[in-house]
Amino acid sequence: MRAVVQRVSRASCRVGGDIVSSIQNGLVVLLGIGHDDGDEDLEFLAKKIIRLRVFEDSEGKMNLSLKESGGSVLLISQFTLYGDARKGNRPSFIAAAVPHLAQELYQKMADRLRAEVPVQTGVFQAMMDVELINNGPVTILLDSKKLF
Repeated sequence: MRAVVQRVSRASCRVGGDIVSSIQNGLVVLLGIGHDDGDEDLEFLAKKIIRLRVFEDSEGKMNLSLKESGGSVLLISQFTLYGDARKGNRPSFIAAAVPHLAQELYQKMADRLRAEVPVQTGVFQAMMDVELINNGPVTILLDSKKLF
């Protein structure tokens, strides 16, 4: 399971021109689910996202977690995080989970995060326009299978 995590001052998701979700201060999480991902991967990333200390404390240091800062999550399904463009110019997505597995784990991730922090979601398999103001900018890559 892979995630691109961006600290934001605000973000929204539109489908067909209509805003379907939005947050103020918090994290936009673009979540990619691989064909061999399961509950262990989900739990690893959920804990990381909730505990990631990327919010500033009173001294301006990145010392606070999402939960401590009172922030929210905008969770967006992003199968293209499993795109492999090492050969040729057209990415291959064979490492991405099939839609029914990905949707199940995506929903489980939303529920798992929602147990601890406010969560808004995009629409699974929809063409979405995600608009955000990346605060910092702070962008972190997470992968449940390997360290960067």
